[in-house]
Amino acid sequence: MEKNPSISENQVAEATVWTKGPVLRARESSSDMKASIDLLVEKLERQARRYRDKRRHGHARGNHDHGPEGTPVVPDEDGPLIVKTKQFAVKPMTPEEAVLQLELIGHDFFVFQNAETNEVNVVYRRRDGNYGLIEPQIA
Repeated sequence: MEKNPSISENQVAEATVWTKGPVLRARESSSDMKASIDLLVEKLERQARRYRDKRRHGHARGNHDHGPEGTPVVPDEDGPLIVKTKQFAVKPMTPEEAVLQLELIGHDFFVFQNAETNEVNVVYRRRDGNYGLIEPQIA
């Protein structure tokens, strides 16, 4: 639990759960610490149920392979400043599995290794509610 200085008196609960399949992430806040935790647990349970249900219907497989981690980026003196670098394992999966991961973590995009092409791809949530897939082409 931590106090969020931008929201007076709100208690923030945040969790990341690493599993053999998806990474479950959630963040909730309320004026009561126990309520924040309850909301957080409910959100994580919904994510786990959604993953389990989709997996039962044949839309996802477990992703046990860990790919290479990212390389830190050094900013150009004249260019924009990169203030945060994240490193993560890029796991082989289908675009459909990547969309499921995207839904589970609640982000706007998800980077993954396409199991069919072995290329790094990105799926993203479009403004119309559908999803897009970015596939690189080497020029």
